[in-house]
Amino acid sequence: MSKFKIHPIVMGTKRFDKGMMTYQQGYGSPYIIPIYCWYLEGGDKNILIDTGEMQPIISEDREHDLGGKIYTFEDGLAKHGLKPEDIDIVVHTHLHNDHCENDYKCVNAKIYAHRKELEHIHDPHPLDFRYLEDYIEDAEDNGQVEIVDEDCEIVPGIRVMHTPVHTEGGLTILIDTDGGLAAITGFCVIMENFYPPLEVTGMEMEVIPPGTSVNTYNAYDIMLEVKALADILIPLHEPSFAKVDTVIGT
Repeated sequence: MSKFKIHPIVMGTKRFDKGMMTYQQGYGSPYIIPIYCWYLEGGDKNILIDTGEMQPIISEDREHDLGGKIYTFEDGLAKHGLKPEDIDIVVHTHLHNDHCENDYKCVNAKIYAHRKELEHIHDPHPLDFRYLEDYIEDAEDNGQVEIVDEDCEIVPGIRVMHTPVHTEGGLTILIDTDGGLAAITGFCVIMENFYPPLEVTGMEMEVIPPGTSVNTYNAYDIMLEVKALADILIPLHEPSFAKVDTVIGT
């Protein structure tokens, strides 16, 4: 069984109200989140989780606030000796635009996404403006898209779990590492969502759902399931990972 190292690469940022991440908490607090592409090192395939933004804002103030560097897709991959055409597999947590804008550059990759995400990117609800089909059409036309209908193994040591929290087709990526089972969440949260402050746990809440979700009650229960399952939690937008080259092990 392959064991993987997980390398976060910041390929974009967002500045907004913290309440966008933490349901009913943190409103009025300015916050910056990184948008990651995750390179999974190990096995015989070059594998990415998400592909980030096509034209990220790269500025000194954003990098200062994150405590880490922001990359273009090409420069981020070059850190690991890779080019977009070297990527064999892309697995999507979901298909909001900031997670898939560089798919068209990965011309040799199989691109995995849940069926519900593909349905929504082509026919989004008016409230969900973050689906933009332009970013997936080239891959579909090239026959690169692999539709996920149920929990499955992508390659030995990497599997996906359907977690409809932030979107209906969200996929949490479960990865075997030297440190145990890691979970890159299929929904947009930070570490505080899984480990709330005392004022939240004092209300008998064990987790905080994301600021936007398809069903808040279900989101809460799914988050508890993921938290119990994983040895290493990797919330999809946790800022602290911007400061490290490798999340797990050496």
